[in-house]
Amino acid sequence: MFDGLKKKLNRFRNDVEETAEEKAEAAADEAEADADAEAESAPADADNAAVEPEASEPAAADADADAVSDADAGSEADAADAPADAESVTDADAAPESDAAEQTAAVEAEADTEAETDADAGDEPSGEPTADEVEPRESLASDAAKAALTEEDEDDSSGPGRLRRAAAFATGKVVIEEEDLEDPLWELEMALLQSDVEMQVAEEILETIREKLIGETRKQVESTGQLVSEALHDALYEVISVGQFDFDQRIAEADKPVTLIFTGINGVGKTTTIAKLARYFEKQGYSTVLANGDTYRAGANEQIREHAEALDKKLIAHEQGGDPAAVIYDGVEYAEAHDIDIVLGDTAGRLHTSNDLMAQLEKIDRVVGPDLTLFVDEAVAGQDAVERARQFNDAAAIDGAILTKADADSNGGAAISIAYVTGKPILFLGVGQGYDHIEKFDPEQMVERLLGEDE
Repeated sequence: MFDGLKKKLNRFRNDVEETAEEKAEAAADEAEADADAEAESAPADADNAAVEPEASEPAAADADADAVSDADAGSEADAADAPADAESVTDADAAPESDAAEQTAAVEAEADTEAETDADAGDEPSGEPTADEVEPRESLASDAAKAALTEEDEDDSSGPGRLRRAAAFATGKVVIEEEDLEDPLWELEMALLQSDVEMQVAEEILETIREKLIGETRKQVESTGQLVSEALHDALYEVISVGQFDFDQRIAEADKPVTLIFTGINGVGKTTTIAKLARYFEKQGYSTVLANGDTYRAGANEQIREHAEALDKKLIAHEQGGDPAAVIYDGVEYAEAHDIDIVLGDTAGRLHTSNDLMAQLEKIDRVVGPDLTLFVDEAVAGQDAVERARQFNDAAAIDGAILTKADADSNGGAAISIAYVTGKPILFLGVGQGYDHIEKFDPEQMVERLLGEDE
C-alpha cells in the first residue's frame, strides 16, 4: 500500500542525508588539515621566539657592565678634578702637578673598576647565565606565543576560528542549511505531485520541512537521517491528521439510533463499504439496519439485498424511482421501533456536477438529519477523489471520508490530501473485497507506513 510514495519519500531522506554527511565530512577533513598545519608551524615559531632573546642576553650583560665601569670611573675622575681645580685657582705654577694627580687618579679608578668586574664574574660559574637572566627569557617566549595565538584567534577566515567552526559542524552543530535542501525539496515536490498529492497540500508539506530542517541542530546520538525522518513525519502528520476524531467514541456517545449516510459517485464501492461497516459494528456489539436510498439505479436494490442477506441484516427499500429521503426516514423509524443501534443509509451515485442529484442529497440532510455523512471514493482516484471530496463537502458538509481500494494504491495522494482540503478526516480504508477487509484510519500509523517505520 502506497509503496510508490514511500520510495519517493525515502529517496528524499537519503538525498538530504547524503548531502549533509558529505558536507560534514568535508568540514572534518578541513579541520584536520588545519590542525596538522598548525602542529607543524608551532615548534618553529616557539624556537624562533626563544632564540632571539637568548642571543641578545650576553650583549645586554656586557653593556650593563661597561655602563657600571664608566659610571664608577667618571665619579672618581670628578672627585679628583675638584682639588686640582682648587689648586689652579690659588697657584698657577702647580698645573703640571695637577695633571699628574689626575693621571694617577684615573689609573686607580680603572684598577677599581677591573676589580669590581672580576668580583661580579666570580659569583657564578664561568659561561653560564644567571637566574635573573633565565627568567626574562622564558617570559619573552611566552609572550610571543600568546601574541601569535591571539592574532590567529582574531582571524575568522583561518586558524583556530575556522578550525572550531569546522569541528562544531562535524560534531553535529549546524546540520542542514537552505542550499542543502534546494535540490532535494524540488525533487520531493515533483514526487508528491506525481503521487497525486494536491498542490496546496504539497506546498504545505514542503514548507513544514523547511521550517524544521533549515539551521537545525542535532544531538550526538542522532543521525541526519533521523533528523530528516522526524521532519517528514511531522510534515505528513500535520496534513493527514486534520479534523481527526475518535469515530468509535462518537458512535458510543451518540443517542441511538445513530444514522450514517454514505455519499459518492457510482462504482467506487459505496454499497460494499456499507456492508463492511455493518460487520464492523456487529463485532463491537451494535445492531444495524440497512436502508437503500439509491432509488435511481437499476439493480441497486438487488445488490444491497445480497449483502443484507449475507450478513443477516434487515433492509429497508422502496420501489425504483422512489424518494431517497423517504426511504432513509423509514429506516430511522424502523430502528427506533425495534431498538436498533445504527442506521446505514445508501444514496445514489451522484456526480458532483449534477445539480439535481446534489439537491436530493441536501433534502436527505434536511429531512433525516443524519448524525454523520460519510464520503466514499477510491484511493486510486488520486486528485479526482480530492476534488470530488471538496465539492461533496460544499454541498452536504461531510463529516469524514472512506477510501476504498487503498491496498491497490501505490501513490497515496488522496489519503494525504483529502483531510487537509476538506478539513474533515479520513476514517476508514478499504483494503480488500471481504467484509472484514476494512481498517480504521490512523494518521500516525499511516505516516509510519509511508516512512517505513513499521518494518
